[in-house]
Amino acid sequence: MRQIALTLSAVALTLLAACGEKPQAQAGIRSDKPAQAGTGVAAFTERGWTAGDHASWSNHLKARANYGMNDHQRAPK
Repeated sequence: MRQIALTLSAVALTLLAACGEKPQAQAGIRSDKPAQAGTGVAAFTERGWTAGDHASWSNHLKARANYGMNDHQRAPK
């Protein structure tokens, strides 16, 4: 009888422990730098783009959206 009570209490504690929620205060990246500032890692830098230059950043985003996702330009004529 005692073993059954211990087993049931262990199961109950396990189920109650699964109901806890961890705090989510540290979610996301905390950075005050703008996106065009870059990461400083050469592997993540595209050729022809200069870190910190907003015009260069905008041009590369436009080109990527135009050539990579525009099916009208990619389709054979």
